[in-house]
Amino acid sequence: MGFPCIVMRLILVSALLVSVSLEHSDMVCAQTIRLTEETDKQALLEFKSQVSETSRVVLGSWNDSLPLCSWTGVKCGLKHRRVTGVDLGGLKLTGVVSPFVGNLSFLRSLNLADNFFRGAIPLEVGNLFWLQYLNMSNNFLGGMIPVVLSNCSSLSTLDLSSNHLEQGVPFEFGSLSKLVILSLGRNNLTGKFPASLGNLTSLQMLDFIYNQIEGEIPGVYNLSSLIFLSITGNSFSGTLRPDFGSILPNLQILYMGINNFTGTIPETLSNISNVRQLDNPSNHLTGKIPLSFGKLLFC
Repeated sequence: MGFPCIVMRLILVSALLVSVSLEHSDMVCAQTIRLTEETDKQALLEFKSQVSETSRVVLGSWNDSLPLCSWTGVKCGLKHRRVTGVDLGGLKLTGVVSPFVGNLSFLRSLNLADNFFRGAIPLEVGNLFWLQYLNMSNNFLGGMIPVVLSNCSSLSTLDLSSNHLEQGVPFEFGSLSKLVILSLGRNNLTGKFPASLGNLTSLQMLDFIYNQIEGEIPGVYNLSSLIFLSITGNSFSGTLRPDFGSILPNLQILYMGINNFTGTIPETLSNISNVRQLDNPSNHLTGKIPLSFGKLLFC
């Protein structure tokens, strides 16, 4: 199921919100280490060293003979010259993600999507307190989702979809109050839907598609800003609230199929006037979808 245009727009808007104009000085300390432009350079060289020799050719500019801020995929602040963005999306890099990435203390945006990274997500990513955009989708990352990502309190986009991540979604993610996009679909996640995610009142896109998450979804009903809700292919159960359409009025994309929902299809779905796509097969719901339900394209 490809992402519709509305999702791409959400991702682009979120990326544009990532500011790189920090006004802070270079005197930033992490534990006892003074982090500077030079430590940024060393962190990226350590990152490069963990990329396989055959695929690191595209990082040829990452060397001591060229200025750090001219390296492929690297963006720096205009004033302080610290690394604020690393965009290596789609470069087909193979290897592991170096924990030294956690030393990039001014980093606002990290895009490692569409590569072949394996292993675990380094715990040190949780040190990136200024991070607003984190995209590690479409890799081969495994293990647990690090709870310490909840330390990245400025995150507006967190996309870890299409990996091999296991176990549960951290309850602590409910503290990421600035999240607009949370995409964890196409992994091997288990457990229940954290009720704490109901605190994410700015969330516009929630993607849990094709995992093994079970139980009811009470937290979803607090997310009145949602435009895109995708929970198809899990083991969610329970009934849908009768006022479903009244409390989620902004939905445009709704994917809920291949779960274990029971009960009656809420008549209030007709209140969601902007729905463009609906996918709701293979549940145990009764009743009919209102004819006045949005401008539907059935999937």
